[in-house]
Amino acid sequence: MKRVVFNQKGGVGKTSIACNLAAIEAAMGYRTLVVDLDVQGNTTQYLVGEVDAEAFPAEAQGVAGLYRQTVHNRKMRQNPDAFVWETPYENLYLLPSSPVLSAMEKELESRYKIYKLRDALAKLDDEYDRVYIDTPPSFNFYSKSALIAANAVLIPFDCDSFARQSLYTLLDNIGELQEDHNPELAVEGIVINQFSAQARLPGELVAELEQEGLPVFQAYLSSSVKMKESHRERRPLIDLAPRHKLTEQLLALHAELERSVGRAAA
Repeated sequence: MKRVVFNQKGGVGKTSIACNLAAIEAAMGYRTLVVDLDVQGNTTQYLVGEVDAEAFPAEAQGVAGLYRQTVHNRKMRQNPDAFVWETPYENLYLLPSSPVLSAMEKELESRYKIYKLRDALAKLDDEYDRVYIDTPPSFNFYSKSALIAANAVLIPFDCDSFARQSLYTLLDNIGELQEDHNPELAVEGIVINQFSAQARLPGELVAELEQEGLPVFQAYLSSSVKMKESHRERRPLIDLAPRHKLTEQLLALHAELERSVGRAAA
């Protein structure tokens, strides 16, 4: 299963959701790969810390290295697994981001390399049980590549009126990409993030989404300073605080995802 966590709006929790769900998968024994396609590299910093540019030249490592070898070649010279890094956590692996991706984007797009991530991940099907792809907060070459490569998309929603308006544009963009490039892509669901049960607006917004028939997961993720601590410590919540309320909510969300995988298999 390859999932992409995507929203064109920034600050909705894409990195937190992708990394923490992946860490839960790994803790449960699944070999799990996280792909960081965001130039900012927050996922990379979260899982492995600051990258030593001298030890790991950005243009030769991770996602940048994977794409670089395709620029003047139709076929990949190295197996995609050569660009994967280990993390400090058992069963959890990373294709790290790099600032170089920003400079590479125009060339990759002009050479129509948009299917290369899909091809690379297909070569890794036997290596990993689960793949999570973190994306930039824009509908650009990298996020489109992720949506083409994935089986399913998770959409974080941060209970904001502006987020609701952008959600419709997002769904339209995904629908067009499904039609043109990946008809097998499923909108697995909307992840309610930074939810406050005490505030009236979040509940009203979620109820309206459900009334419209949109696929909203029942496990809501609360706003918590513990997530910020998790970022600072560079430890996913399943490792840092396995009994915390937010960790339990993430586990409940993961259980919903597993049920959806079971239904798809049936």
